[in-house]
Amino acid sequence: MKIEKLSLALMATLLMVGCDSRIDAVNAQMAEIRNQPPLPIEPAPVFEPAPTFNYAAHQLKSPFMPSSLAAELKIMAGKRVYPNLARQLQPLENYALESLTMKGSMRQNGQILALIQTPDGEIERIQRGSYMGVNHGRVVNITPTQIDLIEIIPDGREGYVERPRSLVLIGPAP
Repeated sequence: MKIEKLSLALMATLLMVGCDSRIDAVNAQMAEIRNQPPLPIEPAPVFEPAPTFNYAAHQLKSPFMPSSLAAELKIMAGKRVYPNLARQLQPLENYALESLTMKGSMRQNGQILALIQTPDGEIERIQRGSYMGVNHGRVVNITPTQIDLIEIIPDGREGYVERPRSLVLIGPAP
């Protein structure tokens, strides 16, 4: 038994001697890298200036304006439109058009009416000729699924233009 213990201790010693510390190898490699001279830095690339371009199509449609708005402004350029500020405001003109929701439609005395929900949760009935939205939107047509109106908005040049807008029923059709 003594021989077995001695041979086991001998084998363990041989295994320990055969294992070299990896940390020593890493430290040696790092010291070798530190002793090397630094590599030169590449010079910054030379950029060529972009060619200039003179935009000579000022009288044509602006590439920065949406085509639908440009078409509307061009059509409305000859018209003089002003909102009727003396008219008494209707209840739905206190809300932005985007905050109003079409909830349905109904027929009354042969005329189609639309039901509009305000942000407060109130339901208002409107008919053709009613006004809604903060931009003097006048209702020109009502279908079971849509309300068409014409808004009068500032054109940015101290005047006004008419802009068609629609409010669509969201959900199942009646």
